[in-house]
Amino acid sequence: MNRLIRIFLILILTFLLILIRYFESALFYDPLLEYFKGDYKKLPIPEMDLWKLHLHVAVRYLLNSVFSLAIIWVVFKNREILKLSGFIYLALFVVLLIPFSIILITATSETDPWALFYIRRFLIHPVFLLLLLPAFYFHKKNIN
Repeated sequence: MNRLIRIFLILILTFLLILIRYFESALFYDPLLEYFKGDYKKLPIPEMDLWKLHLHVAVRYLLNSVFSLAIIWVVFKNREILKLSGFIYLALFVVLLIPFSIILITATSETDPWALFYIRRFLIHPVFLLLLLPAFYFHKKNIN
């Protein structure tokens, strides 16, 4: 694939990730958005529909994962890297969703929101792309 086309595709996919973030309030049910914008250290975790929140977090994670995997494919054009990345995304989703759910279910007015804040960040933002791209790049450099 032409280098210019690859750069253009990466820019489009990155723009799609930005659009997910920009329209997050309109696209996804997430009462924690407003909660974490306020003085959340002094407020209890708000009441919410846990099933709906989990569904929307999962959909958002899926969208971010699809666009992130597409970026990884355009950059490396390697099926093994793509398979490994897909497995990593799936495993991390399962591993992070468990404590996310436990914290939400057991939350009280005394619950410290920091763990929820950071676990949620990993679930709703394409942070793993920022970790995987340089990791695979350095791995590829060391092999060649």
